[in-house]
Amino acid sequence: MVAAEADKGKTGNKKDKNAPEEEELSEEDLALKEKLEQWVEQIKTGDSDAQCSAVEGMSVEIRSATSTMTSVPAPLKFLAPHYTPLEAMHAALPAGHPAAAPLSDVLSALAMTSAPGGSRACLRYKLTGAAGADVAVWGHEYVRHLSGEIGEEVGARRAAGEAVDDLLALVDLIVPYDMSHNAEPDAIDLLLEVDRVADLPRHVDAGNAERAARYLQACAAYLPEPEDEAALRAVHAVHMRVGRHAGALRVGLALGDAELVGAAWRAAADGGERCQLAYIMGRAGFVPDLEEGSLAVADEALRERYFSCYSNSRLPELYAALGRDLDVMEPKLPEDVYKMHLVEGRVPTGPAVDSARANLSATFVNGLVNAGFGKDKLVTPGVEDDAVHWVFKNKDHGKLSAAASLGLVMLWDLEGGLPAIDRFLYSNDPHVVAGALLGIGVLSCGVADEVDPALAILSEYVGGAEAWPRIGAALGLGVAYAGRGRADVADLLAPMVADPDTPMEATVAAALGLGLAFAGRAHGGAVEAALQALMLRGEAELAHPFGTMLALALGLLFLRTGEAVEATLEVVRTLPPALAEPTLATLRACAYAGTGDVLHVQALLAIAGGAGGGAEGAAGAGGGAAPATAAAAGAKAPPALQSTIAVLGVAMVASGEELGTAMAYRALEHLLQYGEPSVRRGVPLALALLNVSNPEVGVMDTLSRLSHDADADVAGSAVLALGFVGAGTNNARLAGILRALSSYYHKEPTLLYTVRLAQGLTHMGKGLLTLDPYHADRALLSAPALAGILTVLFAGLDMKACLGGRQHYLLYALVPALHPRMLMTLDEEGKQLSVPVRVGAAVDVVAAAGRPKTVTGFQTHTTPVLLSAGERAELGTTKYLPLTSVLEGVVVLRPNPDWVEEAE
Repeated sequence: MVAAEADKGKTGNKKDKNAPEEEELSEEDLALKEKLEQWVEQIKTGDSDAQCSAVEGMSVEIRSATSTMTSVPAPLKFLAPHYTPLEAMHAALPAGHPAAAPLSDVLSALAMTSAPGGSRACLRYKLTGAAGADVAVWGHEYVRHLSGEIGEEVGARRAAGEAVDDLLALVDLIVPYDMSHNAEPDAIDLLLEVDRVADLPRHVDAGNAERAARYLQACAAYLPEPEDEAALRAVHAVHMRVGRHAGALRVGLALGDAELVGAAWRAAADGGERCQLAYIMGRAGFVPDLEEGSLAVADEALRERYFSCYSNSRLPELYAALGRDLDVMEPKLPEDVYKMHLVEGRVPTGPAVDSARANLSATFVNGLVNAGFGKDKLVTPGVEDDAVHWVFKNKDHGKLSAAASLGLVMLWDLEGGLPAIDRFLYSNDPHVVAGALLGIGVLSCGVADEVDPALAILSEYVGGAEAWPRIGAALGLGVAYAGRGRADVADLLAPMVADPDTPMEATVAAALGLGLAFAGRAHGGAVEAALQALMLRGEAELAHPFGTMLALALGLLFLRTGEAVEATLEVVRTLPPALAEPTLATLRACAYAGTGDVLHVQALLAIAGGAGGGAEGAAGAGGGAAPATAAAAGAKAPPALQSTIAVLGVAMVASGEELGTAMAYRALEHLLQYGEPSVRRGVPLALALLNVSNPEVGVMDTLSRLSHDADADVAGSAVLALGFVGAGTNNARLAGILRALSSYYHKEPTLLYTVRLAQGLTHMGKGLLTLDPYHADRALLSAPALAGILTVLFAGLDMKACLGGRQHYLLYALVPALHPRMLMTLDEEGKQLSVPVRVGAAVDVVAAAGRPKTVTGFQTHTTPVLLSAGERAELGTTKYLPLTSVLEGVVVLRPNPDWVEEAE
């Protein structure tokens, strides 16, 4: 009993572990607590002077404690129990009392930690506090808290139709404080909340402009229309205010606004900076008019100098310099790419190899590997005898691609390429003539010329009697003037598209030519012609793949145009369901490509997820009509084509920003596991679009697994996707995978042909080229480049009917996406300059504090250098200053006037 009582006593003396322990206060804190409580009592019972004195004392204590806040300051903690009584005291003070406004400011500061969430008491008391008082005296955390409540209050008032002038007056006090205290993201967030982002430029200076512009540009990717455009216009104004004309030019190009581009051009006074701007224009495919208008340059010598920069006429010279520096000028044969001596197992023999298809694949591999070098061992040797020339070793339509490959080898070199191709224009074989015409278009792609030889030559054949030369000329015009929006090209191609008597294959080639030439421009005449072709043609003529490619051509016209596509969608809904449903999916995916719009990603996923059911084509109203349409044409249409396009559309929309891309991977993985066969066929191509010229290990493993799929269509898509993923990288792991596949499919002609194409893409330009449509540190998306990639991917939806059949020449639609992945440095006179640069993995420094490193894991090289996907370069010397902040492509350097050579 005694022992039990003793235990009970011990238990009773133990402290409850869950009970909150009273904090032991230091003498200093006890004194502060007592002082604050005395002031509270003084406010409650004292006279007017005493109340003012007490409030002033509180203000001083709180301000001194909140100037550097790492935890809840002692004054706020000690006054928290008195917050409600102080509110009551404040309410009891008569209007005009001298202590009312100061006490309101004190309550505003206390509300940070004491007011219930959502009450917006901090803002409410600030508005009744001292007029025009400096918000900065209460510390940075107070300003942040107040900014958040201002954003909420502005939204609530505007929804109720109430005035917000008093809130905007506070904004005008907070933004300058944030901008001057390295809190640019906070200032921009506040301006975005209150729709005053246009005010940002007047608050920036040379010290914070770059951080502010970088953060606001990153925010623009997540803003809805038209707020995203307003944000980018503010970024442009920020760059212009501090003289960062290259940055302003890139924003103008991203918006597609010629006036903003012209403003940056006019603001750049000296020749060196204008040359830099001209190189950026050339990379983006923007051709300014320097002879007349607001961009006119009076000096003819300067005008010719700028023309050589933006016309890309120097590209062959610079590309050759890169090749010589890396010692890759020696031409390669297709066998050097196949490396069959390294293949373990069966080597392709028999019908899979000894055919015209083997020569055709060798043509493409040879053209891709030697692209832009001006010399190879198959098509450029000066062989006059047609019987032994490589072009004539191909059969029928194979000669078209063989002749066109000469333009690929001579890419960008008009002076050397036109004479080499000219001889084939006089051939008696229409396939060879068509190939020569397409080759001229390929040769001229991305290069502006005052004479316009491509237009002069190709225009003669567009209205000809023979179908094949018309096909070559029409597609050649689209490739040559991709993204230029030339009215004379539309005048040539639109009648050809709209004419119901034009052969269907020629109509498709002309429509795709229009799509490439007017990518993302929503040109009225081109849209009308494409719609007319879809409405006037019979269902049998529009059976897959022709109907699909016509729908794509229409979609390319609306690339990244957003809501501009809505009127055309209404017209398309009047078409037969079997054609309307895939066309609608294509148009929506193209219109919002690269925007990362979550709502449209969800809509496309819903289409893809609805591909199940008994008919497997129940997605959309016309799921069951497609097979009958195809049967009428004597061909088999892929079931549920709409769902396959929707899967590809998910990647098209999500590719614009990093977070959306990561989410798209997860969605595609689910579709791959649980989707119908028609859905699974689109997944490899979607992965390819998300990783163009970016061979990530996880993606390569997934595609390698799918390349052995039991469904031949899935396997073919995966093999083609491997080529896109590794395009221009010379990736050794991927090359090994493709060599193994060439052995695995040694008895499958179509799949082996696809493997060869993928090998050619992987070794494209001997590793010096890229297909990535994004450039300028992924800030700019090239519409013609994306259009070319989509053309080939859509053609890859049915390899046997398109790329593996008669339409293999559609592979040349990729040419607008071909660009050297180089960093070339020049001096202001345009001469090559070798300087050290650090090349490493790009680091996201948006909103990062201080001056963070922009690259990590870098290595120092001497220019020219190659830049892989996800890499960034920064100058490794202070001797020169770059005239652009993005070191990519051609960069002009200027001697640093402050540089002093160090003594050895």
